Amino acid sequence: MIVLLMIGGAAGAVCRYLLGKWIDYRFADPPFPTAMLTVNILGSAGLGLFLALFYGYVPGDAYEDPLFLTAAVGFFGAFTTFSTFSMESFRLIERKAYKPLILYVTLSVIGSFAAFLLFYLPFL
Repeated sequence: MIVLLMIGGAAGAVCRYLLGKWIDYRFADPPFPTAMLTVNILGSAGLGLFLALFYGYVPGDAYEDPLFLTAAVGFFGAFTTFSTFSMESFRLIERKAYKPLILYVTLSVIGSFAAFLLFYLPFL
């Protein structure tokens, strides 16, 4: 089971890195961390869709299920990142960029939750 978690986590981390680099390249010098915002919203949408299509509910304890462990915990857990969200938010505080901070935090939290619901609820 640990190997499946590692495979999913490695794939998610690589996808996050590549997508983040591509977004940074396409949108030079954005007012807030556009790459992390995009990654977290896409990851939340993907997790919602995955859970809806494969389970039809949010499993309370599915850590013995290889598919759940590989995709939900491994891939989407590594693809999205709360720690980087926190670090990027702190960087905005250090720069005294309070308006972009409020926008980034609001869009990250509400956008990620809304994306999850948008891709989860229609498939139930």
